Amino acid sequence: MKARLPQGYGGGGAANLQQLARQAQKLQESMDKATAELEEKEYPATAGGNAVKVVVSGKMEIKSMEISPEVVDPEDVEMLGDLIIAATNEALRAAAADKSETMEKISGGLNVPGIF
Repeated sequence: MKARLPQGYGGGGAANLQQLARQAQKLQESMDKATAELEEKEYPATAGGNAVKVVVSGKMEIKSMEISPEVVDPEDVEMLGDLIIAATNEALRAAAADKSETMEKISGGLNVPGIF
């Protein structure tokens, strides 16, 4: 006894494979475009009540850092370092979350290793 496939499945072999390849290529192009756009975006974050402001790019690189003079205390350099780390990490998290959200929208939640 032969198994029957639902209507619209099978019978197209090579044509279905070509259509799948076109869809994968279109998905990859959309993701490449989104990645380029994300890399151009900037993500600001602050710490210590705006004492430290850091801006990172979508490439996860620090673009700028502003430190308020009143927070620069030679007796407490450790606190300044903590504020810089906090602001930088918050900006990086924002950039990563934006990228993840954007890619999920494009892929519809599809997670195929090696594609993105």
